[in-house]
Amino acid sequence: MFFDGATNFKGVGIASVLVSETGQHYLLSAKLRFPCTNNMAEYEAYILGLRLAIDMNVQELLVIGDSDLLVHQVFGEWATKNTKILPYLYCVQELIKRFTKIEFKHVLRIQNEFADALTTLSSMIQHPDKNFIDPILIGILK
Repeated sequence: MFFDGATNFKGVGIASVLVSETGQHYLLSAKLRFPCTNNMAEYEAYILGLRLAIDMNVQELLVIGDSDLLVHQVFGEWATKNTKILPYLYCVQELIKRFTKIEFKHVLRIQNEFADALTTLSSMIQHPDKNFIDPILIGILK
């Protein structure tokens, strides 16, 4: 599972990409509509991917991300007293208990480019100020 979160002047975007052993990609991305830090966005993306993996009954998971801080906090190697981050950390620690095996790998941003690109696109989308998104009509041609 690859994940990434980003904040910029257009908003906050998150993305997770699950890749099966057969190479099938399952993509999730979203624009967050509440203010948050980049670290909070990273945790949001991570939780999004973990929940998808749990819903798909994944038992063993390799998590790959470019947030060194998040990986070290989850492993308990680095402490945090940030009251905005602690709920995310506790949520992740509970979610990872559902896996029989979970490993983490920190990579450079360039090695996380697919999740990074989805995150950037998600952050830039301008949603209407409504609680719904207009449907897109798609025609099927033979």
